[in-house]
Amino acid sequence: DFVLHVQWRIKETNGLYAMKTILPDGSYKKDADGKDIVTPTPNADSGILPRGYPKAQANIWCWPIGSGEIWGYRNDKSMPDAVRAGCVPKVPADKPVGQWNRFVISVKGDRMTVKLNDQLVIDNVQLPGIPDDGPIGLQHHGGIDKKTGKHGPASPLVQFRNIYVK
Repeated sequence: DFVLHVQWRIKETNGLYAMKTILPDGSYKKDADGKDIVTPTPNADSGILPRGYPKAQANIWCWPIGSGEIWGYRNDKSMPDAVRAGCVPKVPADKPVGQWNRFVISVKGDRMTVKLNDQLVIDNVQLPGIPDDGPIGLQHHGGIDKKTGKHGPASPLVQFRNIYVK
């Protein structure tokens, strides 16, 4: 069990990506034909992996729903509806790209709470199957593309600072 305080920021985004609209129950908003609605949006992608478990990752990204979302559980159709909905941020609390944000992530047993910039975004959601122990991972996608000399689309140029674990 732990409480993690960490500041993070996405320095910049590059490109537009087809972003789906996530509804409060964890499903995607559909059009009249039943297809997922996508909106071209600047994006970046990173996250915090509690106990080193990718399925429980608290996302850092530019999706309209906000950071803190727990993708692996929200998209696992075998999970109960309450778990999937509990993995959707209650409010988007991210600061604009380039500014520092602060997560306070609490994990006790199989329960996780995420505060982002002092706002409760994930409230004591149950994460069945999360390991009892493991490292805390700070995710960074990609790096420099050797052909273009630029960061790839998933590489958000994320930075972390002031990391405290209790």
